[in-house]
Amino acid sequence: MKIIYWIATVVLCSIMLYSAQMYFRHTDMVRGFFESFQYPTYIVIPLAIAKILGIVAILTNKIRWLKEWAYAGFFFDLVLASLAHHYAGHSIGLSVYTIIILVISYTTGKKVRP
Repeated sequence: MKIIYWIATVVLCSIMLYSAQMYFRHTDMVRGFFESFQYPTYIVIPLAIAKILGIVAILTNKIRWLKEWAYAGFFFDLVLASLAHHYAGHSIGLSVYTIIILVISYTTGKKVRP
């Protein structure tokens, strides 16, 4: 169970870290995507910061309620990303798969790291 938890958690955090670094390094490109999805562009950098803080909250496991909020924030981020890509006619594969990985990480984490 621990192996499944850590694999899922590392994959989840890696995807979120990749996303955050894209928001920082290619801000103009990401803003273009946000505009095409009709999302406000001023949330790009705060969202990247929130993703990094969420990764820290999940991996450190120090404050339980903060970890729960991080998982919830990632869940809503991924659901909204999936919907935005779907309505824009893009592939939604990675965001949907990441939701599944998040659920695995969250549920196994409840048993492994209470």
